[in-house]
Amino acid sequence: MTDLYVSLAVLGAAVLLSEAVRRTAAARLFPGVYWIYLLEAASTFQLCSCTHELKLLGDTAQLGPPVGLTLTYVVTVIHLTTFRGATCNPSGALESVCRGTSGVGAAAVLVACQFAAAVAAQFFAAAVWSLGLSDVHVRHQRFGFRCFDPLGGTLLEAAAVELGCAFAVQAAAMHVHRLDQKLRAHFIAAVITAMVYAGGSISGAIFNPVLAFSVQFPCSGHTYLEYCFVYWLGPVLGVASCILLFEKIIPFLSGESTIGPDVPAVHKQKKKKKKTR
Repeated sequence: MTDLYVSLAVLGAAVLLSEAVRRTAAARLFPGVYWIYLLEAASTFQLCSCTHELKLLGDTAQLGPPVGLTLTYVVTVIHLTTFRGATCNPSGALESVCRGTSGVGAAAVLVACQFAAAVAAQFFAAAVWSLGLSDVHVRHQRFGFRCFDPLGGTLLEAAAVELGCAFAVQAAAMHVHRLDQKLRAHFIAAVITAMVYAGGSISGAIFNPVLAFSVQFPCSGHTYLEYCFVYWLGPVLGVASCILLFEKIIPFLSGESTIGPDVPAVHKQKKKKKKTR
């Protein structure tokens, strides 16, 4: 239990550090473009740092599924309630570019901030583990902080799992607005926890390119390109296919408008008027 308590303290420290950065940035930079970039960086750092600790705890402390899934759910709720709208996912930046709500340059800077924060989380995790606060940290330090093959199946199976998980989470995010505000974070957290339970043994159920870059890419067992295929291409295709299905294919088959939900209502009305002429 000591290992668990130490890991919980590390998780708390990562969240508090990231929240301090967010609040400082909000006080000094809000509103403004630099606030958005710093928000993404701080939130991505929190996500990656916590995942590093949870992954290590799950791999070496032999926690039972109930404890591991409970931690995943609780930490995910904390993330969703503290991120303040940050996506912490390059797929979100790509989606904003495709929808026309963000420029290519702004999205590129946003993704760069996410990857920089992911690298910073690696250094933060290594610094904490080097302190030897728990037996888990000491054993991990003896192996040089190395991690081993994270895939429990073939490359195609792992990529399919990442695609399916990303699809499910994107679908939940696109329809969560129908729920009460107080239930939304818990609903998304429940979906993510279910995906971790279903696909964790095959790919780790990361379904986030920048998170995979921080947590999975340093592991041995596969090449960089193979990890890109599983953890980058899989999630991007999952998000893209979900948007295509719910905003294009289903509305087309049902005879409804195929304009996405982010398009202003004025544009929708103009399109309807053109059809009636």
